[in-house]
Amino acid sequence: MARRPRLWHNFDMNTKIFRIGPNSSRALVVFLTVWMAACNAPSDDGGDGGIVVAGDVQARNMALLGHHDLQARSAYQPVVHAYGDRRILFVGHHAGEAVNPLTEQMEVNGLSILDVTDPTSPAMLAHVPPTGVEASGTQHVQVCNGDVLPEGDPDRVYAVRTDGLLAYELLDVTDPANPEVLSTIAETGISSRPESSRGNRETHKIQWECETGVGYFNGTPEGWRVTRVLQAFDLSNPEAPRHIRDFGLAGWEPTAEGPMPEYSISGLHQPFVHGDYMYLGYGSGNNGTLQILDKDRFLNGDPDAEDRFAPTPENLQFPQISRLDMPSYWGVHTAKPALGVPIPNPGAEGGIELRDFLIVPSEVGGGGLYCRGARDVVFMIDITEADKPYPVSTYQVSDQPGGFCERGGRFGPHSVNDAFHPAFDRTLAVFSYFNAGIRAVDIRDPFVPVEVGHFIPETTEATIELCASTGGVERCDAAIQTNNVDIDDRGYIYAVDRSHTGLHIVELTGEAAELVGL
Repeated sequence: MARRPRLWHNFDMNTKIFRIGPNSSRALVVFLTVWMAACNAPSDDGGDGGIVVAGDVQARNMALLGHHDLQARSAYQPVVHAYGDRRILFVGHHAGEAVNPLTEQMEVNGLSILDVTDPTSPAMLAHVPPTGVEASGTQHVQVCNGDVLPEGDPDRVYAVRTDGLLAYELLDVTDPANPEVLSTIAETGISSRPESSRGNRETHKIQWECETGVGYFNGTPEGWRVTRVLQAFDLSNPEAPRHIRDFGLAGWEPTAEGPMPEYSISGLHQPFVHGDYMYLGYGSGNNGTLQILDKDRFLNGDPDAEDRFAPTPENLQFPQISRLDMPSYWGVHTAKPALGVPIPNPGAEGGIELRDFLIVPSEVGGGGLYCRGARDVVFMIDITEADKPYPVSTYQVSDQPGGFCERGGRFGPHSVNDAFHPAFDRTLAVFSYFNAGIRAVDIRDPFVPVEVGHFIPETTEATIELCASTGGVERCDAAIQTNNVDIDDRGYIYAVDRSHTGLHIVELTGEAAELVGL
């Protein structure tokens, strides 16, 4: 069982570093957090202002509301769904196994479902192990109401998930405490690439567009030269799926000859479909590529082609609007749009110009342990002219004064919150930053992103050690590894930990809360 977090012991009004006793009320903690934020706006020199410290916890303009150990499973992606007045959290896990106290059985890591209606007291409703005999992990899940899907049952709520690295599955989650696996939508094929570190079959991040029913999946079609490409399915009637097409970068298709292209050999990482465009990120942390597609051209293909969906170089090029290749040491983990951002421009009518941007984190990989590899950053890319994407700024966390290079675990960005929220979309982006926790960044001026809050959780007895050789010495440390973050319609932040530390539910306070009107 994970130990109770170490609570605070004293406080110093001069330094604004507080330690409060275990009997302190939550109201006092929140009061002090807000008071410090008001008294300690960030200085012009980039100072942190007021910092709240609780044991290993460090926070600024954020406060912890609730924590759940997630049965000490390595967690990947949190997705919140509204059930009327209830809020249900779906958490996909990495491969592994742990005892499920609800069944008292050892279960292979799959999908956890929690009631987070009261964010201070998240409650586990169910854990759904993988179906496949060789499957382990359910890294990603998407949820749609049947009354939104074009041909869904209006009385049901559906979910699609990855079944390990082997398949995509449909679930009935109308009663989130009693989910039912309905069917296998499709199984992955086998890649022709023998040197993949993950084998010849793989799945990863997916998106299900509820209004159209199209599922944009990430997996392995038969014979392709990489293990992750885009696989589109019509799930407008979720119980009668129809495969639309497979898609990737030219040179990956099964009929391609010659050496593999150097770009993005790790394949697709995440499709982000929004409006009339598709923003595809390949190579999450190195040899990355950003590709912007016309969604209509993707879904309908070239009408002049003999077989409009055949994976020929011409058909793969047809929907492309633009492409940006990154240096070998940076990737495109996610490409999330922030559209219609008002930028001051004296030459524009009314003095304001609306510009479009993509938020693009380059994920730090295993070399990020003790800062042994290249420094990864978050890019703001101007896509106002979608055929000419261009980076205009970066955001990153400095190693000091936090000493993140010495803490153990990865140090660097992973991802940005997937969910849209009208108060956040052009104002505040929330990032997971591995051992630097959760980071809230003011993006109102995308040319100068400014951090306005952070929360670094405390390790527990369940937090695993990660080891790496640095300076010829093998080191092992247990460190927070905030893996992915998301937000709900109430503005709460959900962060899950890769190193088995569980779920952290956080609220914005002080300047960060004021920024988004909370």
